[in-house]
Amino acid sequence: MKLMVGKSAHSTAVYLIDGATALNLTAALPEVGTDLMGLINNPALMDTLRNGDVSGPTEDAAGIVPALPVAAPGKILCLGLNYVEHVKEGGYDLGDYPAIFMRTRNSIMAAGEPLIRPRCSDKLDYEAELMIIIGKGGRYISADDALDHVFGYTVFNDGSVRDFQRKTHQWTPGKNFDQTGAIGPCVLTPDDLPAGAAGLKIESRVGDEILQSSNTANMIWSVAETIKIMSEFTTLEPGDLIAMGTPPGVGHAKKPSPRWLKPGETVEIEIERIGICASPVMDEADVVAKTAAQ
Repeated sequence: MKLMVGKSAHSTAVYLIDGATALNLTAALPEVGTDLMGLINNPALMDTLRNGDVSGPTEDAAGIVPALPVAAPGKILCLGLNYVEHVKEGGYDLGDYPAIFMRTRNSIMAAGEPLIRPRCSDKLDYEAELMIIIGKGGRYISADDALDHVFGYTVFNDGSVRDFQRKTHQWTPGKNFDQTGAIGPCVLTPDDLPAGAAGLKIESRVGDEILQSSNTANMIWSVAETIKIMSEFTTLEPGDLIAMGTPPGVGHAKKPSPRWLKPGETVEIEIERIGICASPVMDEADVVAKTAAQ
């Protein structure tokens, strides 16, 4: 099942996507609400959708402006160094425990919104990633049970400001600049993908320039293992987001010189069967000027 949260005719709704057609679930079933939390918290509603027992107004999916799948996630947990070749290109050693960091709500935005290069740095990088949306919470979740806790999978661009990331041993500054982490636009439920979303092509590009190209089968820690590890130190809750790390080919590791994102470019992150997360790159000063002029 392919779901999308988006804006159309000045309202935000949850849509069921079927090819080029979008069924407005919020209009058909008001209890769905205006983001995925209504479905995440009501498994019976999901059963209704799976049974095909919903009819309502439809729209052209191409005309919907994406919004965040979960408007106010409780936690945004991120896995670093989860592909062997990316570990090597970053100059790190392979470890027996994943690198884990967190993002703030201000650092994320919906697919299609500008990816902002801050005024204090020109070293804005891209990172193609699979993202998990937690459906059922828990603590000390076993790897065998972990996939039952996944509501769906989406696309994430973990935009990173590299000079700030390298200022300290903690990555928090470089990973949390406002509006640098794009999510969406579509969410696929697990029944439409291989177990743990493994074996899917993952790619980043600007125009015809392919920046990264790999497969989610190459992740060191699988979705199930990641949920197990993260639920050891924190209680996972419905609507929490988990980013699964990026493959090799990031800009800071390009030779002979780094490949930073520039204003005017559009970076696309694509995961097979899930979709494309596209973000125009804008300089912060231009965003401020545009906002002031509105």
